Amino acid sequence: MRIALNARILQAPRTGIGHYLAELVAALVAEPDLELSLFHGWGWSGDLPAAAMPGYSRLTPWLRRVPGAYQARRWLEQRRFDQGQSQAIDLYHEPSLWPLAFKGPTIITLHDLTHLHYPSTQPAARLKEIERRLGQGVQQARLILTDSQYVADEAQRYFGLSRERFVVAPLGVAARFHPRSIEALQETLKPQGVQPHAYFLCVGTLEPRKNLSLALHAHAQLPEPMRQRFPLLIVGMAGWEHGQFSDELQKALATGLVRLLGYLPDEQVAQLVAGARALVFPSLYEGFGLPVLEAMASGTPVIVTRRSAMPEVAGDAGNYIEPDDVDGLRDAMSRLIDDQAHWLECRDAGLQQAKLFSWGRCAKVTARAYRQAMGG
Repeated sequence: MRIALNARILQAPRTGIGHYLAELVAALVAEPDLELSLFHGWGWSGDLPAAAMPGYSRLTPWLRRVPGAYQARRWLEQRRFDQGQSQAIDLYHEPSLWPLAFKGPTIITLHDLTHLHYPSTQPAARLKEIERRLGQGVQQARLILTDSQYVADEAQRYFGLSRERFVVAPLGVAARFHPRSIEALQETLKPQGVQPHAYFLCVGTLEPRKNLSLALHAHAQLPEPMRQRFPLLIVGMAGWEHGQFSDELQKALATGLVRLLGYLPDEQVAQLVAGARALVFPSLYEGFGLPVLEAMASGTPVIVTRRSAMPEVAGDAGNYIEPDDVDGLRDAMSRLIDDQAHWLECRDAGLQQAKLFSWGRCAKVTARAYRQAMGG
């Protein structure tokens, strides 16, 4: 069975959906009856790109400013996609938002409905395209993959579709996320001026949905000696309208007790996750929450909000807070510093919870969905 996968998102520096696609493709290789053909926006290949397209980060802001740029790029991609359909494609899988036109069976992955809950997180032109095309894409798809039951349930209600149209394929955790010895962490952590298990970490694109301000306020409420010993590190690329954090973030950065590290290579992120005292992930909405799973697999306790899909991921291993509870987050951070027995319990519970997830399992569920959509 030849499967066409739209891999254009891998032109960009990899964040959530990019990591999903790369790991899924690697795991699908184990399915002997599948042959993958990857569409990269300008052509086709059987291989994943080794890195993002040079200059992509400069191109994206330009697209936001030019009227009709999204539509023009979409038209060109459709032309290129059509040219490759001579490969006798049996099924087309669109892993991100809305599919290109295809006459055969189509499957889409719907990771979340962020554009409904937080439309301000999307540039206006992109939001308009999502609203115009996502409904058509959902109707086009024979089956809709979701990362969590939460997203399957809310999409079923919103689009008025039957439960049978949805297949839940929980994400996995990459091999680079695993517990590491203190000695193995020193090389990465020393340039950041921190010691293993002596800092808090936030991971994610800088955008309002991630609720970074709660982490900043809670950390600021810790006693100063504690903040000196356990600074807050933030890893992630700038998102849409990230500037609204600028004053608050600049004040925190000026203290030297909060450090913005920006977008980092995957291996460096994995080491920072493994070395943290805890991952602080106070997001308002997630279709899954991949950093939570990655932290647990690394032996790092997690502090998360009891919202959207995150309880499905963290299970009993999560330290849960409300998304507006500064005192609750401060207390959770403080306890993970002062109570070593609690820290060890959270570490062990997270390691056990992470074992429930794997990219191999995600690939098997996805492959079964392919066969189902083909009538097998």
